[in-house]
Amino acid sequence: METSRFNAYRNMWIMVLFDLPTETKKERRDAAKFRKELQEDGFTMFQFSIYTRFCQSQENADVHTKRVKRLLPEKGHVGIFAITDKQFGRMEIFHGVKQTKTIAPSQQLELF
Repeated sequence: METSRFNAYRNMWIMVLFDLPTETKKERRDAAKFRKELQEDGFTMFQFSIYTRFCQSQENADVHTKRVKRLLPEKGHVGIFAITDKQFGRMEIFHGVKQTKTIAPSQQLELF
């Protein structure tokens, strides 16, 4: 594998998007448990039903994706996908209509 090609796919972000029912007490408890378990696996809340996690490699992303699949609640919809660090860095985030903030890959927090 070429070095430049390897580096392009080395750092990944996993995004977990979900819409879980919260009508009953059990459903609310299951939804809260799912969010808590995501956080315990190193995911951070991007929006209320979107959690993200930075991974050092595709292999590491695969490990965390498998963990999320084991946590899936009985009801609701969950989507999991991975994007490269470069793609994540190109995301534009808008707070209100006029303010714009772009996250650059160099702004990420790495704890390793």
